[in-house]
Amino acid sequence: MSEKKELQVAALKNGTVIDHIPSNKLFTVVSLLGLQDEDANITIGNNFESKKLGKKGIIKIADRFFTEEEISRLSVVASKIKLNIIRDYEVVEKKEVEMPDELRGIVKCNNPKCITNNEPMQTWFHVVDKEKGLLKCHYCEKEQQKDNIKLL
Repeated sequence: MSEKKELQVAALKNGTVIDHIPSNKLFTVVSLLGLQDEDANITIGNNFESKKLGKKGIIKIADRFFTEEEISRLSVVASKIKLNIIRDYEVVEKKEVEMPDELRGIVKCNNPKCITNNEPMQTWFHVVDKEKGLLKCHYCEKEQQKDNIKLL
Protein backbone atom coordinates (compact mmCIF):
# COMPACT_ATOMS: atom_id res chain seq x y z
CA MET A 1 0.00 0.00 0.00
CA SER A 2 1.50 3.34 -1.01
CA GLU A 3 1.37 6.16 1.49
CA LYS A 4 0.32 9.48 -0.01
CA LYS A 5 2.09 12.62 1.20
CA GLU A 6 0.82 16.10 0.46
CA LEU A 7 1.91 19.63 1.21
CA GLN A 8 -0.14 21.12 4.01
CA VAL A 9 0.86 24.69 3.06
CA ALA A 10 1.32 26.16 -0.43
CA ALA A 11 4.80 26.97 -1.75
CA LEU A 12 6.14 30.52 -1.45
CA LYS A 13 7.82 32.30 -4.37
CA ASN A 14 9.61 35.05 -2.38
CA GLY A 15 9.45 35.83 1.31
CA THR A 16 10.09 34.32 4.71
CA VAL A 17 8.95 31.13 6.38
CA ILE A 18 9.01 31.21 10.18
CA ASP A 19 9.11 27.60 11.31
CA HIS A 20 9.37 25.64 14.56
CA ILE A 21 7.23 28.09 16.51
CA PRO A 22 5.87 26.46 19.67
CA SER A 23 2.09 26.19 19.10
CA ASN A 24 1.29 28.14 22.26
CA LYS A 25 3.49 31.05 21.03
CA LEU A 26 2.23 31.29 17.43
CA PHE A 27 -0.20 34.16 17.90
CA THR A 28 2.26 36.00 20.15
CA VAL A 29 4.70 35.90 17.21
CA VAL A 30 1.96 37.20 14.87
CA SER A 31 1.27 40.09 17.25
CA LEU A 32 4.95 40.81 17.96
CA LEU A 33 5.69 41.19 14.24
CA GLY A 34 2.49 43.16 13.59
CA LEU A 35 1.39 40.66 10.95
CA GLN A 36 -2.30 41.37 11.59
CA ASP A 37 -1.73 44.74 9.87
CA GLU A 38 0.29 43.31 6.96
CA ASP A 39 -1.06 43.58 3.40
CA ALA A 40 1.09 40.71 2.08
CA ASN A 41 -0.18 37.19 1.52
CA ILE A 42 0.28 35.36 4.83
CA THR A 43 -0.32 31.72 5.65
CA ILE A 44 -0.54 30.76 9.33
CA GLY A 45 -0.68 27.13 10.36
CA ASN A 46 -0.81 25.71 13.85
CA ASN A 47 -0.58 22.35 15.59
CA PHE A 48 1.45 20.66 12.86
CA GLU A 49 3.29 17.56 14.03
CA SER A 50 6.90 18.17 15.01
CA LYS A 51 9.52 15.68 16.19
CA LYS A 52 11.26 18.38 18.26
CA LEU A 53 8.27 20.26 19.68
CA GLY A 54 5.41 17.76 19.52
CA LYS A 55 3.20 20.43 17.94
CA LYS A 56 4.42 23.51 16.09
CA GLY A 57 3.23 26.57 14.27
CA ILE A 58 4.43 27.95 10.95
CA ILE A 59 4.02 31.33 9.25
CA LYS A 60 4.69 32.05 5.57
CA ILE A 61 4.88 35.69 4.53
CA ALA A 62 5.12 36.62 0.87
CA ASP A 63 7.60 39.33 -0.16
CA ARG A 64 8.62 40.14 3.42
CA PHE A 65 12.09 39.88 4.95
CA PHE A 66 12.76 40.73 8.59
CA THR A 67 15.26 43.09 10.21
CA GLU A 68 17.67 41.98 12.93
CA GLU A 69 15.58 43.95 15.44
CA GLU A 70 12.43 42.05 14.48
CA ILE A 71 14.32 38.77 14.74
CA SER A 72 15.59 39.79 18.20
CA ARG A 73 11.98 40.31 19.27
CA LEU A 74 11.20 36.75 18.23
CA SER A 75 14.02 35.37 20.38
CA VAL A 76 12.30 36.66 23.51
CA VAL A 77 9.20 34.62 22.75
CA ALA A 78 10.81 31.41 21.48
CA SER A 79 14.52 31.03 20.95
CA LYS A 80 14.57 27.99 18.65
CA ILE A 81 12.48 29.45 15.83
CA LYS A 82 13.87 28.84 12.34
CA LEU A 83 13.71 31.42 9.55
CA ASN A 84 13.89 30.33 5.93
CA ILE A 85 14.48 33.05 3.35
CA ILE A 86 12.84 32.11 0.03
CA ARG A 87 13.71 33.55 -3.37
CA ASP A 88 12.20 32.16 -6.58
CA TYR A 89 10.77 29.13 -4.69
CA GLU A 90 14.22 28.17 -3.32
CA VAL A 91 15.50 28.40 0.24
CA VAL A 92 18.49 30.73 -0.09
CA GLU A 93 19.21 31.20 3.61
CA LYS A 94 18.34 29.50 6.89
CA LYS A 95 18.67 31.20 10.25
CA GLU A 96 18.05 29.97 13.75
CA VAL A 97 16.77 32.76 15.93
CA GLU A 98 19.15 33.39 18.81
CA MET A 99 18.76 35.76 21.70
CA PRO A 100 21.14 38.73 21.33
CA ASP A 101 23.37 40.00 24.15
CA GLU A 102 21.15 43.06 24.64
CA LEU A 103 17.46 43.80 24.21
CA ARG A 104 16.37 47.42 23.73
CA GLY A 105 12.77 48.56 23.69
CA ILE A 106 11.37 45.02 23.58
CA VAL A 107 10.81 44.00 27.20
CA LYS A 108 9.16 45.91 30.05
CA CYS A 109 11.07 46.03 33.35
CA ASN A 110 9.04 44.38 36.11
CA ASN A 111 10.45 46.73 38.76
CA PRO A 112 7.77 49.42 39.29
CA LYS A 113 10.45 51.83 40.60
CA CYS A 114 12.66 51.45 37.51
CA ILE A 115 13.22 54.71 35.66
CA THR A 116 11.93 53.11 32.44
CA ASN A 117 8.51 52.72 34.07
CA ASN A 118 8.45 56.33 35.28
CA GLU A 119 10.14 58.32 32.52
CA PRO A 120 9.61 58.26 28.73
CA MET A 121 12.69 56.22 27.83
CA GLN A 122 13.54 52.98 26.09
CA THR A 123 14.13 49.85 28.16
CA TRP A 124 17.53 48.17 27.96
CA PHE A 125 18.30 44.66 29.15
CA HIS A 126 21.50 42.64 29.20
CA VAL A 127 21.03 38.94 28.57
CA VAL A 128 22.88 37.36 31.51
CA ASP A 129 22.15 33.72 30.66
CA LYS A 130 20.80 32.78 27.22
CA GLU A 131 20.12 29.14 28.15
CA LYS A 132 18.04 30.01 31.21
CA GLY A 133 16.61 33.18 29.63
CA LEU A 134 17.84 35.47 32.41
CA LEU A 135 17.68 39.20 31.68
CA LYS A 136 19.07 42.09 33.75
CA CYS A 137 17.80 45.67 33.49
CA HIS A 138 20.60 48.07 32.60
CA TYR A 139 19.15 50.84 34.79
CA CYS A 140 17.87 49.22 38.00
CA GLU A 141 19.78 45.92 37.66
CA LYS A 142 16.67 43.89 38.47
CA GLU A 143 16.87 40.39 36.99
CA GLN A 144 13.90 38.65 35.44
CA GLN A 145 13.26 35.35 33.72
CA LYS A 146 12.29 35.30 30.05
CA ASP A 147 9.16 33.32 30.98
CA ASN A 148 7.93 36.12 33.29
CA ILE A 149 8.43 39.12 31.02
CA LYS A 150 5.95 41.53 29.50
CA LEU A 151 6.62 42.61 25.94
CA LEU A 152 6.27 46.22 24.91
